[in-house]
Amino acid sequence: MMDALDLHCQMILEEYREALPELESMRVQVLDTLREALERNGLVVTAIETRIKTEESLAGKLALKGAKYATLSDITDILGARIVTFYTDDVDRIASIAEQLFEIDWNNSVDKRRLHQLDSFGYNSLHYICRIPGHDMRFELQLRTTLQHAWAAINHDTGYKSGIEIPQEYMRRMNRLAGLLEMADDEFSRIRSEITDYRRRVQALVQNGKLDDVLLDGDTFRSYLQAKPLDRLNRRIAAINQAEIQDAPLIRYLRVLKELQCNTLGDVSRLIRTYEEDAYRLARHQLGNTDIDILSSAIGLQNICIVCILKTGGGKIGLERLFDALDGHNSQNAEIAEMTYQQAHNIELI
Repeated sequence: MMDALDLHCQMILEEYREALPELESMRVQVLDTLREALERNGLVVTAIETRIKTEESLAGKLALKGAKYATLSDITDILGARIVTFYTDDVDRIASIAEQLFEIDWNNSVDKRRLHQLDSFGYNSLHYICRIPGHDMRFELQLRTTLQHAWAAINHDTGYKSGIEIPQEYMRRMNRLAGLLEMADDEFSRIRSEITDYRRRVQALVQNGKLDDVLLDGDTFRSYLQAKPLDRLNRRIAAINQAEIQDAPLIRYLRVLKELQCNTLGDVSRLIRTYEEDAYRLARHQLGNTDIDILSSAIGLQNICIVCILKTGGGKIGLERLFDALDGHNSQNAEIAEMTYQQAHNIELI
């Protein structure tokens, strides 16, 4: 194919060969710039890809449209970058970031999402033609979602957009699937947005002390823990031995709290208030004759759960179930439950 190119196209190919080191430098710069910007803005994406058009591919382009280009710099997709996102609204966020990082050639950029063609789902990318400040060469930046990217790959594999005529029945079924995927793409973004709004409402309710209005789940429990409701108890327990408190994840207590009939954050708050003093008494008995100087931040909540189980008649079996839930079932949990039961009995908690 290259031998069949006219002199003008051969000169552009030679220009391409000479520009390859600069193009590679640009490719690395674009990739690093995009990665750093996404990380700085807290954006997680499926993939960031960059590529330089091969000489064979460029020759094919020139064979078709060579007269259109005066020089290599007129070809806007010699260098290409693609970012694949999880959500449709992240495409717009990344586009805004790209507009701050690069000079955008608006005349040659196209938002294919606005075309609204019946069979365009997998091709609904946002295409920006960009220039790194200080460089003459432009590059193409494509932004699309994971589902759009997968659909485009499937279409390419089936020949759906290859120019080969496909029977109407298959095209109809493909278009139906495209519609379902487009709905899924939109719904994923909508659900994420609604979850974000829900978390904001929960945080506001927690900050305003309206804990009975907040159902207990993983998200709400984490929000509640940010207010450090167990800090006072933990500090009192640590003071017994002048111990250091080390942070430990408390989310594993969520299942336990639900088994103790805590359905709202208000229930959790009342549980803490009800059993806080007895939990401290138990800790004082556990630690008083020891030299333990490092304690887990879970000590307060664990003792509250222990006291609650014993006060509500759960006995040794209830304690063993507690330790199984926290640490997994093992033979030592029965022994720990027996020892804890005796400690509680010694200070007349039961």
